[in-house]
Parts: sequence; structure tokens; C-alpha cells
Amino acid sequence: MTLVIDSQPVPLRTDADGVVRVGKTRVTLDTVVGAFNDGGTPEEIAQQFDALTLPEIYAVITYYLRRKAEVDVYLGEGKAQAARVRVESERKHPSKGIRERLLARRRESH
Repeated sequence: MTLVIDSQPVPLRTDADGVVRVGKTRVTLDTVVGAFNDGGTPEEIAQQFDALTLPEIYAVITYYLRRKAEVDVYLGEGKAQAARVRVESERKHPSKGIRERLLARRRESH
């Protein structure tokens, strides 16, 4: 008997916002890699994200391990973008003194 060896495409896609997602789900590459790097096994990740299949999770982890440097750059860029958004949001809507502002607004409405 001859074993047929074929290559399966990696179940990753980039959405309209440039976010890499797994298969046809909304689960991100960041999420799976983060769970894996936190010590989660593929089986544990599958339990956490029931939208993912075990073969998809193994394929994504394999992709990550084979292209760790590239994926780490992508993940780092995502973290940097998130930090910029947080800074901008805090600049536009400072949280300092928010309790006092909310209490003052409440007093004004009564």
C-alpha cells in the first residue's frame, strides 16, 4: 500500500482590517499563538475555542513554529498598534478625574 502524502493549505486568512484569522472563524492568529505560548496544548485550545478544529489548531501551531520570526514580527506590530490606539484614546478621553466628573454630572442631573 502506498501512502498518499499531500500538503494542506494553512487555515489562515487576512481580513479586511489586516487581521490574520483562523479558518472561517473570527479567532485570530494572535489568540492561538498566545494560548500556545502560555502553555496550552492544542486540545486545551480547542476546548477554549470551540469554533476551531483540532487539525486547524495543529496547522496554525506548525505554521507558527516554522515561521516564528515572521509571526513574532506580525504580533509585535499588532501590540505596537494597540498601544498607539490606547495612548490616543487616553489622550482624547482622559481617565484621570473621571469619577469626579461622573459624580458632578450625576449631581447636576438631580
